[in-house]
Amino acid sequence: MAEAMAQREASNESSGMWLSLVAILLGTFVAILNNSLITVALPTMVNIFGSTTETMQWVLTGYMLANAVMIPMSGSLSAKYGTKKVFVLSLAAFTFSSALCAVAWSDSILIAFRVLQGVSGGMIMPLGMSMIYMIVPREKIGMILGIFGIASMTAPALGPTLGGYLIEYLSWQFLFLIGVPIGVFAVLTCVIFLKETPTKPDLKFDFPGAALSVVGFGALLLAFSKGQTEGWDSFFIVSLFFVGIMSLVFFVWVELGKDQPLLDLRLLKIPAFSISILTSGFVMMGMMGGVFLMPIYLQNIQGLTAMESGLLLMPQSIAMAVMMPISGKLMDKYGVGPIGLVGLIIMAVTTYELHNLEVNTMHVWIDTVLTIRGIGIGLCMMTLSTAGMNAVPRQSVGDASPLSNVLRQVMSSFAIALLTVMMQNRQTFHMASISENLNQDLATSLLRQLSGVYMQSGVDSSTATAGASSILYGIMAKESMVRGIADTFVITVIPIVISIFLLYFLHQQTKPAKQVPAEQKTAA
Repeated sequence: MAEAMAQREASNESSGMWLSLVAILLGTFVAILNNSLITVALPTMVNIFGSTTETMQWVLTGYMLANAVMIPMSGSLSAKYGTKKVFVLSLAAFTFSSALCAVAWSDSILIAFRVLQGVSGGMIMPLGMSMIYMIVPREKIGMILGIFGIASMTAPALGPTLGGYLIEYLSWQFLFLIGVPIGVFAVLTCVIFLKETPTKPDLKFDFPGAALSVVGFGALLLAFSKGQTEGWDSFFIVSLFFVGIMSLVFFVWVELGKDQPLLDLRLLKIPAFSISILTSGFVMMGMMGGVFLMPIYLQNIQGLTAMESGLLLMPQSIAMAVMMPISGKLMDKYGVGPIGLVGLIIMAVTTYELHNLEVNTMHVWIDTVLTIRGIGIGLCMMTLSTAGMNAVPRQSVGDASPLSNVLRQVMSSFAIALLTVMMQNRQTFHMASISENLNQDLATSLLRQLSGVYMQSGVDSSTATAGASSILYGIMAKESMVRGIADTFVITVIPIVISIFLLYFLHQQTKPAKQVPAEQKTAA
């Protein structure tokens, strides 16, 4: 009888855990999906609002900055008021601000509502991960975080395709409205199934740390996002870097002197946690190569629409989403070393293969390489993060999650800025190289033939020559751009290789201690 009651209690506890997990997944999914929907719609929204590309870019940049500066505060706020309460309020505010975005009547109002959305959405991911560590037994954490990773990967997989469909067949308002019913359902699910965590009502909020983190992380991320358009050596960008770095130096000094800091930097003394952040951060930098470069290649080189490129990229994201729970289960059984190594090697090899891209590369080849690459990313990404979080004491998980999230976000932003510079520099180099090595006789012959085609349509000689020159220049520009993208893919292999070396130390730190046989203990 007692055994049956124990089994029933265990079953009820397991059911409660899974229902809570579904609630957290829904909240995370709606936050990530919203941002991935917007990316493909910006060119259309520029025309709708009569705005400029530079202004409309703040729809993404403003959200990203607000999102990033709120992450460090999630740990303190959840500790003081309760993780469930802060998570539900963030999710409710995010859903409400999504509805506000849909009724925006100008570009400036839309940007303001997106900043509000970023403020409310910045805490959803770190708080969701914190709650998972609080409700899931450590022996199951790998598999559960793998399932949690599905929300992180499925949303970006669906986003570009769904966003392209909504903007093409419905209207831009549906980019924001589609998440409202999901958000409402997620809020209700969280209210019903999530349990509140212990609170520290006497905890004093770290206002100096909050101010310094907002200025420091905000200035750095703004510099990374605007450096290419403003010029990396411009006074504006240099000033941002100076303010950002100095603010973060003071932030570290302030935080290390506090008993209740905004971000507990002392957690970086845990070797496995620190190495995990570095390793997964470098993997994020390598992954950004595909996320950032492939849409540019597919749309600017091969002329695909946003929806078509989203469909082509979807199998990679699906492969990542499918592999994440599998990798978690494998990690629980074999440890971080073997699973992480296989994933990183697959990721490095397939990323290097993408340097073979040409103007007319077949989509079947691209899809195959990207899907295999997605399998590698799915094997290593959540595995590396989980290994570090497992090394953190359970009572400190609420502080560790925002710390790891904000550092990875800064590394991702730095990667996008770096890749942009490298791609454009290599494109300029190849354009000069093609111009120098172009056979003059061949170029003259090609110009003559193209001019003849123009003149047959009834235009005069000078117009025909100008049109032919434009076509030839376009061919050269497209070739130089695809070579620049290919070179940049080679560069993105470097952080992945660094991760392979760091994995050795992470494996050493997380390797379970050898058990001493019972007879030896007795003899001792």
